[in-house]
Amino acid sequence: QVRVVESGGGLVPPGGSLRLSCTASGSTSSNYTMRWYRQAPGQERELVARLDSGVGGTYYADSVKGRFTISADSVPNTVDLQMNNLNSEDTAVYFCNYLIWGTFRQYWGQGTQVTVSS
Repeated sequence: QVRVVESGGGLVPPGGSLRLSCTASGSTSSNYTMRWYRQAPGQERELVARLDSGVGGTYYADSVKGRFTISADSVPNTVDLQMNNLNSEDTAVYFCNYLIWGTFRQYWGQGTQVTVSS
């Protein structure tokens, strides 16, 4: 079994920054894809960013490109999402998804709340 846990959410003023982390533990692999999603009340869940381990390929939604950066932490199976120049549209619950390559095994965290408000 794999457990996925997000951390780093909180309250931040417009223009501020937050750094989220996602850590997978248990029966993990060095070959994985981490995805960050977010969902605001009444909205569809949105893919924010993706990182592929090893090859280091990344993807960003247009709404966050240039402001958010996803990267592999020095700790194995940990991925960080640096969020800069935050605005009210970034307010949402942020979820992490962990996929082990070559399998259908995907795991979700419980989410962490990000609120951008003065």
